[in-house]
Amino acid sequence: MSTMDLSPVTSHELAPQPPTGEGFETAWPIRAGDVDTANRLRYDSVARYLQDIGSDNLDASGLGETDPFWIVRRTVMDIDRPSVWPERITLRRWCSGLSTRWSNMRVDITGDKGAHIRTEGFWISISSTTGMPTRISDEGLALLTRTAGESRLKWKQWLRDPAPESSLTDLAFPLRITDVDAFNHVNNAAYWQAVEEVLARAESGEITGGPHRAVIEYLSPIMAPDHVTLRWRRHDVDGAPAVTVWFMVDDAVRTIACVVARAGASGVSAPLAD
Repeated sequence: MSTMDLSPVTSHELAPQPPTGEGFETAWPIRAGDVDTANRLRYDSVARYLQDIGSDNLDASGLGETDPFWIVRRTVMDIDRPSVWPERITLRRWCSGLSTRWSNMRVDITGDKGAHIRTEGFWISISSTTGMPTRISDEGLALLTRTAGESRLKWKQWLRDPAPESSLTDLAFPLRITDVDAFNHVNNAAYWQAVEEVLARAESGEITGGPHRAVIEYLSPIMAPDHVTLRWRRHDVDGAPAVTVWFMVDDAVRTIACVVARAGASGVSAPLAD
């Protein structure tokens, strides 16, 4: 497969942390059920943690009353050093950019044994009555603006390459009832389970064995009755090894994910844990 033009995937820089005291912070130990056979915190577990701290943040700020419903359109994970069980992690969440209907929410995850994971989620405020994007409340805008470095945030799709032709490497990804949320959509963490499944088959150690970036863009919802096929390919992004996964339903792309190696991430140069 030829090199893809995924420049936003490799060039986008995550915003730095805000001043001390701003944002929302919490902590907990990682659980044995959230790690793989090497005790590494899985991508789907990180995605659930991002949901959990988002819910806790809404509850603590009072925005659970004014702005209760959000869906994520894109998640970025920069795994500078993974969390390895047992470890206690601290999560810090804040808004780095916003418009009137959506925001970029940053979450940094650090561990008492050296974990360093930086994330960014493009979250859209959703109306409880129409299910469509809706204006963030005045209270929400006032709170989010305190840490936002950008006030005219726009959506720009990063992963645009069409899916390749079907091949023998395609994987069926059967959905379970526990993968579906209250909106009858597949929960965003379940998609990351599929990414884990592909990486296990793609001999991806040269990608995930050091600092790397994982990006997923949810283009249209996958619903409970859908039959999902994972189409994936190995390729290079600016000379770095990468794997891209297309989530196919009836030969249409619903979601795309890409995992790419990164060099010298945020000054973290030590090798990752075994």
